[in-house]
Amino acid sequence: MNLLGWSGANVTDRTLTLRFAIDQAGRPVSVTRDGPDYVMFGEDVVPALVTSRFAPNMVRQDCRVTYALRATPLERADVPELMSYTIQPQSGALPKNGWLRIRTAGGTCQDDPQPQPLVRVLPDFEKLPATPGARDWSMVRYDLDAKGKPVGATLLTGTANPALDAAALKAIRASRFTGGPRTGCFYPFWRAPATLPAPDMPEAIRDTKVEGNCPDEHDWAVAPQLRFPEPFRRRSIEGWAVVSYDVAPWGELGNLKVIAAQPASDFGDGAIAVLRGARFKVSTQGYTGCVDRVRFNMGPRNMPATDGEGVSPPVY
Repeated sequence: MNLLGWSGANVTDRTLTLRFAIDQAGRPVSVTRDGPDYVMFGEDVVPALVTSRFAPNMVRQDCRVTYALRATPLERADVPELMSYTIQPQSGALPKNGWLRIRTAGGTCQDDPQPQPLVRVLPDFEKLPATPGARDWSMVRYDLDAKGKPVGATLLTGTANPALDAAALKAIRASRFTGGPRTGCFYPFWRAPATLPAPDMPEAIRDTKVEGNCPDEHDWAVAPQLRFPEPFRRRSIEGWAVVSYDVAPWGELGNLKVIAAQPASDFGDGAIAVLRGARFKVSTQGYTGCVDRVRFNMGPRNMPATDGEGVSPPVY
């Protein structure tokens, strides 16, 4: 994922090394950071690795990969990379000099008054295949004739989802605009990620017991509230964690430890954050050896932005 930074940020020699395993299906699992927990501009690196795939039937352990940050001034940035950023702008709006780079191809579509949609046709996104853990997008270039009808529509760039590409071209050709004739118009269409389910929880992990006196039925005064790790929510990546803890007589949880987490250790950190906000009811002596399984499943409250033109469609 592309991000915006400021010119004064020290981005030289900034790397992030991840340790992971590869399961039977070629999926990276057990992803952990080999170094600092926080690296500037690195929040999407772990989710991106989790979304990647290796050859199946090649189980591996103790794998390592190092990512290096590449910083490019907007004036020299690749146009497809700038377009990609506008599809999901995580660091604020693209500055004017970035838009100027996108519009270097020329044309009259951005001249005032800019064409406005009279009929905006959208693809039937639910019928289009989505990529688990990754947002697909298609950028269409077209001209307008004197009646505002798109002509010469072509696919300019995108993520190479053939069904979305075809649907985007069809939608542009069926749309109508004001202000023709114009040349050099651009418009993006994007498909939200499909949910990437969590790896199965092994039975031995699911049935983990820790010595203590914790009751099977928890008497919550403040029940845990699920807070999905945002970088994974954006990509619709599910996960789980198993956490052990003790409970003080006044109900506060302590001694929290992650027993296991998949597909990345971030879900263990997220599970601890969820449980820290919970409280048991006051008891005489408190409890020890409690174990909870926290599942991060995508649902209506955690769904990423829906398909379409974007929450705030960029103007090209």
